[in-house]
Amino acid sequence: MIANKDLMNNFYAAFQRLDSVGMNRCYSDDIVFFDPVFGLLKGDEARYMWDMLCKNAKDFSLTYDNIQVLDEEYCTCDWVATYTFSKTGRRVVNRIKANMRFSNGKIIEHSDAFSIHKWSKQALGLTGELFGWNSFFQRKIKNQARRNLLKFIASKT
Repeated sequence: MIANKDLMNNFYAAFQRLDSVGMNRCYSDDIVFFDPVFGLLKGDEARYMWDMLCKNAKDFSLTYDNIQVLDEEYCTCDWVATYTFSKTGRRVVNRIKANMRFSNGKIIEHSDAFSIHKWSKQALGLTGELFGWNSFFQRKIKNQARRNLLKFIASKT
């Protein structure tokens, strides 16, 4: 069985290559994913999210480090995604803390933590800086991300 730290490393190495198939191979069939923008995704929704993000990435680079094994089930790491946000053409450097839970050589839970306000300042400019802290504005960002994901899934099925 592959060690959890190695599995986390494989996931982010695949992400660096924008290889969503390789990323999703690291996930269990019933993966549970959460982040501040997409919210809670389960199973195929999470896999399609990575597929969508990898296929739509522009000027993308990713670094990751500080992988920490917390116990036999959990690891964390820090990662930074740098890319051009397609809707505005603005450069984004998103700093993220990942937490993963493992079982039987697969990732069964994955959560990413980052500030939507910091992200929106970079991605949306002045609008994000002025309103990115507001829960109504954040909900608009989340709803748009969800619509984009559902549209992507519909195009694949």
